[in-house]
Amino acid sequence: MTLMPPLSTTDTPLLQVDGLTKRYGSRIGCLDVSFDLFPGEVLGIVGESGSGKSTLLSCLAGHLTPDLGRVAYDGRDTLTMAETERRRLSRTDWAYVHQNPRDGLRMGVSAGGNVGERLMAVGARHYGGIRDKASDWLGRVEIAADRIDDRPTAFSGGMQQRLQIARNLVTGPRLVFMDEPTGGLDVSVQARLLDLLRGLVRDLGLSVIIVTHDLAVVRLLAHRLMVMKGGRVVEQGLTDQVLDDPQHAYTQLLVSSVLQV
Repeated sequence: MTLMPPLSTTDTPLLQVDGLTKRYGSRIGCLDVSFDLFPGEVLGIVGESGSGKSTLLSCLAGHLTPDLGRVAYDGRDTLTMAETERRRLSRTDWAYVHQNPRDGLRMGVSAGGNVGERLMAVGARHYGGIRDKASDWLGRVEIAADRIDDRPTAFSGGMQQRLQIARNLVTGPRLVFMDEPTGGLDVSVQARLLDLLRGLVRDLGLSVIIVTHDLAVVRLLAHRLMVMKGGRVVEQGLTDQVLDDPQHAYTQLLVSSVLQV
């Protein structure tokens, strides 16, 4: 598998994170995490279970409130902005793809309705236009047009995940958070979904932060890689450099464990 093509980072960062810290009592969720994310860039975050990667993602997406630090999106501090503005961002500029698609879908609503709801949340009102756009997006994620009125409960896990992606991307977000988007899927379904994601990220120019334990996922999708252990960032850099020449002992262990499989 080949890496996403490299980006120029001459633009102003879309997301700036400085000293982000979250604790659960005496336990560290994430500690003093800092990085910039540029327009059209994909950042992969890897680490074992309990490494802090999901806590970090939840803090960035506004699902958790950090104890310390600053998160600035397009120059605006998301931690101090009004809740109404943060909710608006989550409907327009941001999207969040859950590991379990059931957490990101309304299972009692049709496939077209799931996509259409997101459009209605940003002001779309014309039924025919909403249905046409929903149908177009179902096609983009390889769901047949004749399934538009089927409920997600009738879909396989891979189809549910593709539907969740369509629901999230239909409004043209600039920043997408992905939490283990290929987790729980069998290998062939994972490969198909990764190819789909890679194409959508490239074609739409998305900025993405993707959390995963699978190094093959970040090898394919991510321009840069951040490795976490115990809530701390232990190594970060260009994905190919980190995976081909890991410097930290923990990163070396992660890479070698994959090679030995």
